[in-house]
Amino acid sequence: MTLASMTGFARSEGAQGDWSWAVEARSVNGRNLDLRFRGPPGFDGLERAAREAAQTRFQRGSVTVNVQGKTTKKTTGGRINVDAVERYLTLCAPFVAAGRAAAPTMDGVLSLPGVVELDASDDGPDLHAAIEAAMARSIDEALDGLKSARAEEGASLAWVLRGFLQVIERLVIAAASDAAEQPVLIKQRFERRLTELAGDAATPERLAQEAAALALKADVREELDRLTGHVASARALLSQDLASGRRFDFLTQEFMREANTLCAKSAMPSLTSLGLELKATIDQFREQVQNVE
Repeated sequence: MTLASMTGFARSEGAQGDWSWAVEARSVNGRNLDLRFRGPPGFDGLERAAREAAQTRFQRGSVTVNVQGKTTKKTTGGRINVDAVERYLTLCAPFVAAGRAAAPTMDGVLSLPGVVELDASDDGPDLHAAIEAAMARSIDEALDGLKSARAEEGASLAWVLRGFLQVIERLVIAAASDAAEQPVLIKQRFERRLTELAGDAATPERLAQEAAALALKADVREELDRLTGHVASARALLSQDLASGRRFDFLTQEFMREANTLCAKSAMPSLTSLGLELKATIDQFREQVQNVE
């Protein structure tokens, strides 16, 4: 089984004719799959190729693909598409006026798709299409490398998550041992307190009934059983070759819910201490789960 992380980096290079290029692909955490692309002017079809390639490989993560191309051939047939520039500036204007974005710079505008148009006749349409196709293959190679990098990172992440699950399991077993003593302790405390308040009016029958009711409210066996079940579910997810990040997110919430209830029901300092340690471990587990695809 391979657990995939959402973080990674890969690079590929290529050359054809007078052109050479390098592709860098990197990704970080993201709730959904989001692609950001930057490529050389005149190769507008590359963004769609990169987007489609990413969608076939990944389900989550913020992926950035940057293609840097250069040619040894001097091109004199290029021009700036003024209409495209004006369109971009018009779209940006409300955000700049509202203070939500900085004014666009010229180099930023020139890098946008459709702004700089190269004369395809410099290379010929067939050669230009062949170069673009070769660049697309390099994008595929970079994204394949990124997928491998994410898998390698995921293998290390799986080891870390298993370690946290072992700690959680150990704490649950320790909490179960302490919780077994809780009903007797509650009964003793209640009997002593009620005797102090009611004196001779505190009959054995009443003491037994009230103490039993309190012990039932403080019973944490269900919480401990559910925590044990969550550990088993998490281990099952680690053994599946599926994108499981969202299911881990949900499972972590359930872990914390049971740990909070355990602390709320605790009547013993030792059990409370175990509950707090359990919550801290679950929180560390949650932080690592954020990296899972």
